[in-house]
Amino acid sequence: MFTSPSQIICTVLGVNIYYYGVIMAIAITIGTLVSDYTGTKYFNLAKETIIDMAPYFIIFGILGARLYYCILNYDFYLRFPTEIMAIRHGGISIHGAMLGGLFGIWLFAIRHKQSLIKLCDTSVIGLPIAQAIGRWGNFFNSEAFGGPTDLPWKLYIAPQYRPIPYQDYEYFHPAFLYESILDIVIFLILLYLVHSKIVKKDGNLTLIYLILYSTARIMVESLRLDCVKYVFGLPVAIFVSIGIIILSIILLIVNQRKG
Repeated sequence: MFTSPSQIICTVLGVNIYYYGVIMAIAITIGTLVSDYTGTKYFNLAKETIIDMAPYFIIFGILGARLYYCILNYDFYLRFPTEIMAIRHGGISIHGAMLGGLFGIWLFAIRHKQSLIKLCDTSVIGLPIAQAIGRWGNFFNSEAFGGPTDLPWKLYIAPQYRPIPYQDYEYFHPAFLYESILDIVIFLILLYLVHSKIVKKDGNLTLIYLILYSTARIMVESLRLDCVKYVFGLPVAIFVSIGIIILSIILLIVNQRKG
């Protein structure tokens, strides 16, 4: 059994420093360094190319993550539009971050005359390790948890964070931990594929990542109790993930046949 100690690390000059923000900064830094290393070693990119690209996918990734979340919860943000900019109150989405980050990579590719597909293939190496680390921010926020459980690795959730129907339960599945582990597995698979040179065509590595991550997301989302939006009783993220898998498989087949 384990429990989140707090959301706040410390207070500096009256400003709260949150675990979530620090962990996300660490995750982005490590993910960027990993992608930059693999880009130099396996994709013939100049050293620090991904580091130079980092501001593009970080800024647009954050904007995309927030915009996507606000669109999913448009009814709330139409009533309280000032909350759109209050990102410290929570509310980002990984699918939005991926879309925004892709736009940032595209801008960098155009400006620096780089291959968009090669940059994407390089970026997806570090992305799952960044996601694996970033998910621990959910632990300190007492979020991204599943249904009640009595397993040895159960997660204690304080009453103020429990959904109303589950107020009488104390321990829940640590869904964030499950996704973190799956992200590490995805990272190892991608690293093996690129190291062994099994994947030869540009773009295939990105498509494989999308398939693997979307599959992992479906598994985790089916457990979570705090999903952002539901359609037909299922989280929107599951439908989005299924769509990504189908599209990625089609593109993978086409790319393998025609290039």
